[in-house]
Amino acid sequence: MLRRCAKQVAAAVGTPWTARTFSASSAHATTVLCVRKGDEVVVMADGQVTLGSQVIKPNVKKVRRLSGGVVGGFAGATADAFTLFERLEMKLEEHPGQLTRAAVELAKAWRNDKYLRRLEATMIVADKDHTFQITGGGDVIEPHDGVVGIGSGGSFATAAARALMDIDGMDALKIATKSMNIAADACVYTNHNFITETIGPNDDASASANAEDATEGENKEGKGAKASKK
Repeated sequence: MLRRCAKQVAAAVGTPWTARTFSASSAHATTVLCVRKGDEVVVMADGQVTLGSQVIKPNVKKVRRLSGGVVGGFAGATADAFTLFERLEMKLEEHPGQLTRAAVELAKAWRNDKYLRRLEATMIVADKDHTFQITGGGDVIEPHDGVVGIGSGGSFATAAARALMDIDGMDALKIATKSMNIAADACVYTNHNFITETIGPNDDASASANAEDATEGENKEGKGAKASKK
């Protein structure tokens, strides 16, 4: 009855009518969650990949560590997401230590480039100071409370994490784990095989220290080689 009425209205207006259907790919069938509490940032994702009603793989890694102390997670087509990760790393190399600017530049390119605008994915990127959700519509959204979730189970995980944020004794990792378990119980496209990346207060310090040690080692080797030649 409702379809018949909709067809009649569409015919009167002069626009073609098509039935709306839901597809898992349009909702990015997965769950990725980022929780920021205190000095700790946790990005966690499930590992399930679905094709229609079939589970293709249960342990895909949807979270990865990028350059400059940045961690990213994606929901959507894997090839598209890795292409966007590569573009983001290029922007981070152009603007080192400026995740905000790199995210905005990626969103601009994603929206304006004829090739990139066809990519179907949504991203979460975070460093020790900022968290952003980046979409193909040109949106760069920073959550006000340090919690953001994407994918078909993202709303379940986000709501659970926000409810747990004020509980004493629960750090970011415990909140993310509990919230992802709730999302996995509620969303059929999300499983309990979680992949986690964590950013702590000493990550940048340790990275810079390792870089300095590597540089000093190279300098010593170079001096030793010169001395041996003499």
